[in-house]
Amino acid sequence: MDTAMPAGSLDAMKPPEGDVSRRVGDLGKAGKAVSAGLVGVLLLVGSWSGTSAAGPGSVDVNAARQVEHLSNLRPKMTTKLIPFHHKRKMQMARYSGRHYGKRQYHLNNPRVIVEHYTDGPSMMSAWWTMANNTKDIGESPGVCTHFIIDERGRIYRTVPLDLRCRHTIGLNQMAIGIEHVGTSDRQVMSRDRQRKASFHLTLWLMAKYDIKLRNVIGHGESLLSPLRYERYRSWKCMTHTDFSHHTMNRYRNHMRQRARAHGVLVGRRPHWVDIGC
Repeated sequence: MDTAMPAGSLDAMKPPEGDVSRRVGDLGKAGKAVSAGLVGVLLLVGSWSGTSAAGPGSVDVNAARQVEHLSNLRPKMTTKLIPFHHKRKMQMARYSGRHYGKRQYHLNNPRVIVEHYTDGPSMMSAWWTMANNTKDIGESPGVCTHFIIDERGRIYRTVPLDLRCRHTIGLNQMAIGIEHVGTSDRQVMSRDRQRKASFHLTLWLMAKYDIKLRNVIGHGESLLSPLRYERYRSWKCMTHTDFSHHTMNRYRNHMRQRARAHGVLVGRRPHWVDIGC
């Protein structure tokens, strides 16, 4: 049972100033051990009372710096949300139950970023495909990603980041999806503004959710990810070719340089698995 501590009781636990050092000094060698123990107690008391050894308010300062860092990294984007009402959320929850073992439509603690290309002519054609919520492989909900980047490098936020989207089999329960308008990954990477916008958005998401670079993957690499999980046997080897492994190696090399330049942790090199597909 949790019991509230009376106001001022923490202060009562603290010994009078100057009294501890004088008494410990009188104890000789044994006093050193006692002193160390008392320092630990005082630090513990300090942590209970919202202060730390680094000084009062240091946690708040670090948090403020982190918020400022994320704000500086955040790219300019336009919000153009697809309809994602209660019906679609329930469809996503049931899909998650079938494929991942737990009915849920929230995207909690995303761990992967998946890069895609639309294989279509425009941002709006991709947006309408997502908005129409048409069954895919015979199941609802329809496909979607959280962002679309058009050929001019304009970023559109299409789904809130706390909702799951169907964009990568086996990873929808933990992945943020980014679509790039284009018909090939080579075409996307050849467009200067689109490529830079992709790097910018991905870097911000890495920093925001502490996603390591090894988990920034192309759709075509999804079968290699050790995080992939899919309950349907018939879907075991299903994936798309966008972005290819070769392209994503180049992509991650660029991202590694950008991340280090902006103080974003990249983590270890990718660890791939072979599931026999």
